[in-house]
Amino acid sequence: MEEYEPARGVLTMQANCMTGDIMTSSIRLALALAISLAIVPAALAAPPTKSGKTEKGNVLTDAKGMTLYTFDKDADGKSACNGPCATNWPVLKAEAGDAAGDGYTIITRDDGSKQWAYKGKPLYTFAKDQKPGDITGDGFLNGAWHLAMP
Repeated sequence: MEEYEPARGVLTMQANCMTGDIMTSSIRLALALAISLAIVPAALAAPPTKSGKTEKGNVLTDAKGMTLYTFDKDADGKSACNGPCATNWPVLKAEAGDAAGDGYTIITRDDGSKQWAYKGKPLYTFAKDQKPGDITGDGFLNGAWHLAMP
């Protein structure tokens, strides 16, 4: 009976083809995962504000439901409310890792801290508002303060 040696070239070629297919699939999977990880957090980032109802309509609120305001003296993306002003008008702070989007941006204040802005306007609460729904800051300082509306 004749003995035959296995066709080594054929087996090697098949193994190489299979290894190449697996590597190509692995690379494609890794790329898809990397793209997903880059896109998903931005898409899932919750906006920094909520919406609340007041006697003057829907307004933007912070996480506690407190009314948010804008200030006429702020330039686009720049706060003019610092020092004692910021004591009466606490800023809506942005935290490290927060992601802007959907009309929201993060600005850098004069003291280096970060503040949320909506459509370029920095956002604040008013120290004299006592509970969610209060709008006592609307029209303050000869009409320079306004309700932040969606």
